[in-house]
Amino acid sequence: MSVPPAERRLRHLLPASLNIPPGQWLRAGVGALVALFLAGWLCSLAYGPSIALHLLGPLAASAVLVFAVHSGPLAQPWPVLGSYAVAALLGLLLREALGGQLWVAALALGVSLLLMCPLRCLHPPGGGVAVSAVLADPGLVSLGDHLLEPVMLNAVILVIVAVLYNRLTGVRYPRAAAPLKDLHHTHDPAPAERVGISRADLDQALEDLGEFVDVTPDELERIIRATEQRALRRTVGGLTAASVMSRDVQVAAPETTLEQACALMAQHHLKTLPVREGDQVVGVVELGDLLSAVMARGRLGWRGMFGRRPLRVAQVMSQRLVSVGSDHPLEGLLPLLSEHGVHCLLVLDEHRLAGVITQTDLIAGLRRHLLSHCTS
Repeated sequence: MSVPPAERRLRHLLPASLNIPPGQWLRAGVGALVALFLAGWLCSLAYGPSIALHLLGPLAASAVLVFAVHSGPLAQPWPVLGSYAVAALLGLLLREALGGQLWVAALALGVSLLLMCPLRCLHPPGGGVAVSAVLADPGLVSLGDHLLEPVMLNAVILVIVAVLYNRLTGVRYPRAAAPLKDLHHTHDPAPAERVGISRADLDQALEDLGEFVDVTPDELERIIRATEQRALRRTVGGLTAASVMSRDVQVAAPETTLEQACALMAQHHLKTLPVREGDQVVGVVELGDLLSAVMARGRLGWRGMFGRRPLRVAQVMSQRLVSVGSDHPLEGLLPLLSEHGVHCLLVLDEHRLAGVITQTDLIAGLRRHLLSHCTS
């Protein structure tokens, strides 16, 4: 159905959706309310109501950023604190040197912006602080150089409330840089980053764009990875852990000796053995665990390890169990087996071992899926 020209023009005028869930609207509104009231109240107690009220405008704008768009680079603690300090100092200096005219306030805004960018503390409400410092009312003027104190008090209170409130409501703030995954302690990129979009690609694309984008490279990378995950789910939709898992599972018992476990692994070409006691899986033992046991005993050969007092699987097994259900979607298995150092996933149904999924099982399942699509 064609869209009428009038409606099409109206759509062009409307902004794009913010993609903020309604629950986040309420969370952000309550946080901003609490932060602004607390900062204004404490500032009133310390410096008087007139000074506190005159400084609330920029602070309210900052509250919108740190609570509603908390993941953006403009809303992080350093931009808030740095911009307030730079703007207040510059406004004070220009007012003392040039007076409190309108053109001086505009000059303070422009110079503040120029300073915030190289200092990496760009924060729009900071411009309001610079203008307020120049066009100060008599109460603010009477503070003289001490005007910086209530300005920074407001900024510090806002940041403290933002950190506490955001974390208490399940929001990670401030946004720290994502830790680099280096399971093997080499210079290689993580497996998931060797094909497709890399961080270097993002940095170069942002540089080529030549304009400011209100999202950090880490956040942009996270959005892209999530989009790729949804596309993968659409591509391999319907495949689950049960589709690729090995069902005839070889297991060890806690009292199994390491010699027996090693022989079982060699016979079935395995690198990992689940350890089961009764119907419950209590751990896993890997080839690395066997080698670690050898090194710990300081023996040079296998004969020394399997001597008169053999070690049992229970003594070296890992109790860290990484498991999924048989209905777990296939795309959810990929990051577990490629990015988290896990070589074998346990498939548990109602706490009972239904199968295991190794990296080989996953690769074989994906190969079969790709072949079926190529021939269909």
